[in-house]
Amino acid sequence: MTPPSPPPPPAPYIGRFAPSPTGPLHWGSVLAAFGSWLHARHHGGRWLVRIEDLDPPRERPGAASAQLATLARLGLHADGEIVFQSRRHALYRRALDALLDTGFAFPCRCSRTDLAASDGIHRACVAVPDDTLRTRSFRLRVPDAVLGFDDPVHGRFEQELRRDVGDVVLRRADGLWAYQLAVVVDDAAQDITHVVRGADLLDSTPRQIALQQALGLPTPSYLHLPLWRDAEGRKLSKSEGAQAIDEQPPEAVLRRCWLSLGQALEAWPEWQGAEATIAAAAAAFDPAAIPRERPASA
Repeated sequence: MTPPSPPPPPAPYIGRFAPSPTGPLHWGSVLAAFGSWLHARHHGGRWLVRIEDLDPPRERPGAASAQLATLARLGLHADGEIVFQSRRHALYRRALDALLDTGFAFPCRCSRTDLAASDGIHRACVAVPDDTLRTRSFRLRVPDAVLGFDDPVHGRFEQELRRDVGDVVLRRADGLWAYQLAVVVDDAAQDITHVVRGADLLDSTPRQIALQQALGLPTPSYLHLPLWRDAEGRKLSKSEGAQAIDEQPPEAVLRRCWLSLGQALEAWPEWQGAEATIAAAAAAFDPAAIPRERPASA
């Protein structure tokens, strides 16, 4: 009897940080950057940086360069070339064409006003008069199913996609690529195995998994970090959260993020400069200590 073949070795860990260049990095962004870097380094993995510059009306000139400079000041350097989504339109076009060919995607002329009766959720196209001139968007036809995943911090998270989310926009009527399509295509193209990001994207994950399944792409492991909130528990806006980061010493910023990730103060290494200190911190990092909510004292 032939013995069973051993399981294949696990894929090398590849993580990433993917900011949008809409302004300086705020506290929540830096927390996500440092948390994803620590998680990658703790597991002996690589850490990539991708600039999600697909929405020109919201972007600010020089923001991407400023964000990369902030990361460098904190010792957070990408293990490879910086990827800009604005240079990857052909990849997204091929993905959309594949979804159209298989029937998973369809053109849609529904406006937000058309969908007001369903709280903006698209479950079927609304009849539009023949003489109405509207540019088409393209949507993913989501399955009528419950789809979920296991998050190491938040536990099991599920959505009933058709009821809770509806058909997902892949390309907007103004011609811009939607975040959901671009992030799925790029994570697969960069062989991302672990996505560590803020909990504000927790409810985006099931729809991204549905899109991965429609495209026949692998699904990474997902972990969602606590959000940075103010004293009243409200998520900080980018303007509020960005005010003090570049005015503070790197050690103060990194140590505060370390505590927000649930790590013990006594485990924070003696300061030896940003790069050496965070390298020592990665060895002491305990992913199991990451909290659902950022500690109020951090």
